[in-house]
Parts: sequence; C-alpha cells; structure tokens
Amino acid sequence: MKQKQPAEEQEISIKRKWDFMRSHDQPRVDASISIKRVLIIATVAYIILALLFYWLLGAQLHFRQSRGNLSLPDAELGTLDLTEGVVVEQTFSVKIQRLQAVSVQWGTYHRANQGTLTMELYDLRSNTLVARKQFDVATIQNLGLTTITMETPVETVYDAPLLLRVFADSMPGKAAFPLMCSTSQGENFALTLNGKPTAGILCFSASGEDYIWTGLHYWEFVIEFGLLFLLSIGLVWLRWKKGKHSYVVNSLVAVKRYQFLIRQLVSRDFKSKYKRSVLGVFWSFLNPLLTMAVQYIVFSNLFRFDVPHYQAYLIIGIVFFNFFSESTGMALGSIIGNAGLITKVYVPKYIYPLTRVLSSLINLVISLIPLLLVTIFSGIFPTKAYLLVPFVLACLAVFCLGIGMLLAAAMVFFRDIQFLWGVLSMIWMYLTPIFYPASILPENVAWVLNLNPLYYFITFARTCFIEGISPEPIVYVQCALMALGTLLVGALVFRRTQDRFVLYL
Repeated sequence: MKQKQPAEEQEISIKRKWDFMRSHDQPRVDASISIKRVLIIATVAYIILALLFYWLLGAQLHFRQSRGNLSLPDAELGTLDLTEGVVVEQTFSVKIQRLQAVSVQWGTYHRANQGTLTMELYDLRSNTLVARKQFDVATIQNLGLTTITMETPVETVYDAPLLLRVFADSMPGKAAFPLMCSTSQGENFALTLNGKPTAGILCFSASGEDYIWTGLHYWEFVIEFGLLFLLSIGLVWLRWKKGKHSYVVNSLVAVKRYQFLIRQLVSRDFKSKYKRSVLGVFWSFLNPLLTMAVQYIVFSNLFRFDVPHYQAYLIIGIVFFNFFSESTGMALGSIIGNAGLITKVYVPKYIYPLTRVLSSLINLVISLIPLLLVTIFSGIFPTKAYLLVPFVLACLAVFCLGIGMLLAAAMVFFRDIQFLWGVLSMIWMYLTPIFYPASILPENVAWVLNLNPLYYFITFARTCFIEGISPEPIVYVQCALMALGTLLVGALVFRRTQDRFVLYL
C-alpha cells in the first residue's frame, strides 16, 4: 500500500505545485508598448487635469476663510445711548491678511429710533481712515448688526493696531446703543465710552480671508510634480528595458490581461447580492433613502442637531460609510470565498479583493442618484464643485481596496477577523460624524477625527455638495495620502503573505 505523506510534506508539495503554476502563467509586458505613446498620453492628460482643477477650484485655490476672524461675543450689557456728541471707540488688532468686514451689535429698547449712525475704521499706525459707512438708525433692529463691508479687501492691516469709532446724531429717547461684553480679549483690545476707559469689549466681529500658500504657487507645483511624474515613467521604462519589471507594472499588465475575468467576477458579485430579490438593483437606490429617513426622524427630533441642510448632511455620510462598510466586508472574504478557483488556476490574487471593491463601487454610483435628489429637495442646487466629487470617490475606493487587501490576507490565517471587523466597523461608524456634527465632540475625543480618514473623505464630499465650493488644497493632499498610504500597507502585507494562502485554504 502507498504510504500517506506527512502533513509537512503535503504542504511543501502543494507549495511547489503552486510555484510551478505561477511561474508558467506570469503576465508578461507586451514588447510592442511604445514608451513615447505612454509619455504623450500621460503628459496631455496631466495638463488637462491641471487646467480643469484650476478652473474648478476658483477662489478656493487662492483664499480661505481667515483663521484670525473675530467672532461676535455674547452680549451682556449696553454701553451708552448714541446721542449727538457721544462716541464709542474700540481699539483692536486682527491676524487677517485680507480684511473684508467689521460688524457691531445693537440694542434699541424695542422702540422707533431716529438719526444717522456712522461707523469708522482707522489704522492707528498712520491715523488713516480705512473705511467709513453711515446707517439709518430707524432701520436698526434690537440685537441687529451694522456692517462695514470693504469694496476691496484691505491687505495692509494684518496685526496692525486698529480703531473702530461709532457715533450718531440721534436725539435723547430716539437713540440706539452698541452692546458690550465684560470679558477682555487681551492687551491689544481697549474700550472707551465717550473718552472714558471701560473694562470689557464692544460686541463686534471682524472677518476676512487668508492667502493659501499652495494656491499662490500652484503652477510651480504643477510643473514640479509633472516633471517628477514623467521622470517616474522614464525610470520604469529603463527598468523594463533591463528586464526588471516592477510590481506596479506587473499589476497593471495583469489587470489588463485578466480584464475579462475581472468583469465576470464583478458581475457575479453584483448579481449575487440581489439574487431572488423582488426589487433587485432598486435596493441600491432605496436603501440609503430608507436609512436616511429613519435616522433623520430619530436624530432631528430627539437630539435636534442644529446642522444646516441636515437631510443632505446625513445622506452623504450614510452613502459614503455604507460603501466603506460593504466593500471592506466583501473584500474580507474574497480569498476564502474563491478558494476553489485559487487552488486550481493561477490568477493574481489581488484581483479578488479588487473585484469586490469594484462591485461595491457600482452600488455607490447608483446611490449617488438619491443623494442628488435629497440635496435638491433640501434647496441645494448643483454647482461646478460637483465635478470634484470623482476625486474623493477615487480616494475612497483606493482606501477601501487597501483595507480590503489587509483584511483578506488576515482572514486566511485568522478566521476570527470576520467577527472582529463587524465590531470594529461599528465603532468606526460612531467615531465618524455621520449623523452628528463634529462640533459636539468633547475636546478630549476630538483628536480622533484627525486620525479618521473617513472624516476627511465625507467632509470633502459635504463641502462640494452642501457648500458648493472646493475644499482647501491641503484637503486634497490629505485624502490622497491617506488613500495611497493605506493601499501601500495593504498591498505590502498582501504580497508578503499571498504565497502561503494556498496552504491555509
């Protein structure tokens, strides 16, 4: 009788068989590929994207809301009735590169007042008038604001000593009065009421913009990154000519070679999700709407979060997190679920988590339809910023692929990962501002948001959909680095462990 091989010898035999299959079925780079054609296509595409990006970002590429803005303090008491001859002066300084507006809050005794109110802003370094505006006192409402808006943003008053002077020609009993707060803002802030120094500050605010450094040097960055990109392609070509094919090139060639199999696997995963379902694909449309409706009823009535356009805010978080949860959950079992195919035919194993993420990406694209309907229903209409959304979708897909490859590799060796991931993804959901505003988090927990990639992806999408503007350039860099970093880690772990998958399937 034939003796049974020990377990270790069986594993070695299987591994040798697998190595033989892989060595005889490796994707080879087509020698007919023209590096000149690749360079031309890459250069043209890069220039078009750079120009499109510049046009879509608009002012958001160059300016952002200043971090030195002075917010309006809570009013505690009144100052003096601004009758003729009474002057209220507030000295202050702001760290705003482009000052645009200064506002003052008023009390009126809820009566009909009369007269003309004047607000003046001076630069004390040269005692020059920066801005001046007059208002009809009769139009000022109780707790209302009067605002000096600069026709052209003032760029010369950054951290300079400024004086805000307020006076009127109203008669007694017909005068409004500026409100004040007893809290001091620092040594650069001083309040005088008709020449008498007074503790506290005026209830006023100052706002403007700051320059974005990356926007000021946008074209320099475009040229430098373009040259770096072309240099990278050239180095890959030189390695290719020497017969040193990189992992990235082999991966791209393998994807092209197995594109038919990829389409079949994506189609299979997508169809199996709705197999024997009455509504079928319509659930991709209906699911985010139903989830949003339930959470909107709960959180808008019980917790009453004061979030503008809360329906749109909520469904954006739901759609993006649902894609993350679904794609990573499906990728987790991609190797185990295709064990029969993996042990018989050589196919690059990263294709299996890739197809799971791609099938989930189809659901995400379908889910964008109800997302757009909800934003329009909320009174938000499409802007050109919507064209920036594919960038964050691509970053999110790459991020999910990296997580999926990491989970798929771990699942082969530790089957408990499927249960642990269910708990971890739930914790991740509650640590992501999906149905609550980030501002409600206590300070000792708020730091978690800075480590949460989903927070950046979802915030990016909300900025485009709800505010209708582009995020700051740094947000693009953050999203891209988080996505590519996660993919790099996932790919390295997957590559180092993939040769041992066959021994544990």
